[in-house]
Amino acid sequence: MADFDPEKFEDKYANYFTELQQAYKNAFNRMNDQYDSELVHAIDQQVLNESEPFYEGDGEFRVELPDDPYDRLSGVLVEEERFENVLEIHVEEIETELERVFGFQ
Repeated sequence: MADFDPEKFEDKYANYFTELQQAYKNAFNRMNDQYDSELVHAIDQQVLNESEPFYEGDGEFRVELPDDPYDRLSGVLVEEERFENVLEIHVEEIETELERVFGFQ
């Protein structure tokens, strides 16, 4: 784990790329074990690949999604409500993993 510096997080891909990858991977693995792997893979590759993590302060992170995430989905048939539920849980997992990887949990 790198020593976390909120100012360095502004240029997160240059300063914390490895940690970001680890957090996303940990969340993906947990989701893949608990939910439909085809849907989890689609969310990971078609929605979360365009997401943006932000440090909110006080050890909390927020993941911002691209516009119209459901419309980005292709190759998987899923009701929008189920998609939204799984996506919400996946984002929560990523935020939790970011907190853990950066030593806030």
